[in-house]
Amino acid sequence: MRRTVFKSKIHRATVTETNLEYEGSISVDQDLLDAADILPNEQVHVWDVTNGTRLITYAITAPRGSGQVCVNGAGAHLIKTGDIVIIATFTTMRTREARKYQPIVILVDDNNQVKDGEADDPDGVTN
Repeated sequence: MRRTVFKSKIHRATVTETNLEYEGSISVDQDLLDAADILPNEQVHVWDVTNGTRLITYAITAPRGSGQVCVNGAGAHLIKTGDIVIIATFTTMRTREARKYQPIVILVDDNNQVKDGEADDPDGVTN
């Protein structure tokens, strides 16, 4: 049996901008994507802690070190600049593997920089 399990998340990032005119997606600082093992064009769930909105889109890269988290396209109607969001990914794996897997959880500061000592590596081992 294969199960869908939580793979990784960027926890409590601050939305730095929105762009209603862009075709869609969420732009995220490349450093954050790397830390959370999220690839460009990978499906992500975006949960708005500020207002409870949830949406599914895909990640695109924003400049490394910029702290940028920009909600693009139709999602900009739902999520606003300054909102706090969780950006999460899921994967499928066999039950045996799922029982052992530890998701990657990235905590960020008010500037969307990884908090010291909070990054996990893509193999699920805390640094």
